[in-house]
Amino acid sequence: MGHTITEKILARTAGPAPARAGENRAVRAGENHAVRPARMIAYDFPGYTDVMFRQMRDDFGITELDDPSRYVVFIDHMLTKNNERETEVHQVTRDWCEFYGIELHEGQGIGHQLTAELGLAVPGEFLVHFDGHISGIGAFNALGWGIRRDLIEAWVTGQIHVDIPATTRFDLVGEFPDGVDSRDLVHTIIEMVGADGCAHQVMEFGGPGARQMKIDHRQGLCGMAMFTGAVSAIFEPDEVSLAYVRDVARTAFEPVHPDPDADYAARYTIDLSTLVPKVVTPGSARVANTTTARDLAGTPITRAFIGSCASGRIEDLRAAALVLDGRTIAPTVELNVVPTSREVHEQAEREGILDVLRSAGATIAVSSCDFCFGYQQPLQSGENCISTGVLNISGRMGSPDANIYMGSPYTVAASALSGSIAESAR
Repeated sequence: MGHTITEKILARTAGPAPARAGENRAVRAGENHAVRPARMIAYDFPGYTDVMFRQMRDDFGITELDDPSRYVVFIDHMLTKNNERETEVHQVTRDWCEFYGIELHEGQGIGHQLTAELGLAVPGEFLVHFDGHISGIGAFNALGWGIRRDLIEAWVTGQIHVDIPATTRFDLVGEFPDGVDSRDLVHTIIEMVGADGCAHQVMEFGGPGARQMKIDHRQGLCGMAMFTGAVSAIFEPDEVSLAYVRDVARTAFEPVHPDPDADYAARYTIDLSTLVPKVVTPGSARVANTTTARDLAGTPITRAFIGSCASGRIEDLRAAALVLDGRTIAPTVELNVVPTSREVHEQAEREGILDVLRSAGATIAVSSCDFCFGYQQPLQSGENCISTGVLNISGRMGSPDANIYMGSPYTVAASALSGSIAESAR
């Protein structure tokens, strides 16, 4: 029986030293192995990185890292109030990174996007973070895994012990209809398999439909893998992903394909041409909360948000501009747009996309995670928001008495125009 992409990538990293090309080391789903990530990534956030920083030096006595180049830290949260608390949090991170000689990127965008832009997400490599949305790098045939409780093991020892996950395969065919994108696909998958349908597994995507997907849409799809219970998601490599990586990669890389006879826990075929705009209703991304935008048409909204590590890239902004071009958002709606990185912001400015959005009445904010987790302009009690954010549990974006609906950029833009949830009227 052959191997999945995930088994092959983790086999390369298992044991006392990474496997070289041509070695026949193998691992199987269900086995436990010590694996060595190529990169260990984090963003600073109170109660997470500051605790790990202190543990490394005070509890474990580590004053020098064997290979600081494997560590990368981003400052992408708590950037918008410019108060003493923010300064204190970020200074701890700056001091720690300087002490250990660790690469630090501050205020340049959301770390999950910067990981790709900086050439850190390359085919065939294994990266870890305490945030599960690192799975978005699966778009590039890299395996990103959120190991919140075990990241300290990786930071201290340079490796972690993991149970090799099984894989569920999704064969994609067809193309997205107008007004539909990967957000509608991921919510369709959740509806199809359930919120735990891929529990403790990796979602593997391939097929002709996968190959026609734009890289931004692949990132958004993989970045939402956790809402099926999956630990990560990954695409087969193709010319679209490889072309991106060749332009930015810092190191040589070797793409990984699944074997034709790979052993999968389950396998599904999805025709992208049959998808319709989906909306997740307040409470969670569970199957019972997923419905169609048409079924919710007319539900009033007061806020709309386009951004986050899942849906603030150039294709998402283009989608919103396509819907909003020459139109004006409803006077009862506040639309905030947050490009995923400074680079995306600048590209959208050059293309005239941000001018279109501003003319429609949108407010453009600098790139950060602050809107998505309710830190910047939090929702007030009784408000209804439609969002491309990553989560809609109670209190996620502000008041626990506000309601958050989630949809694609097409759906969010169309809803901002009408003042209520609506399908894209392109």
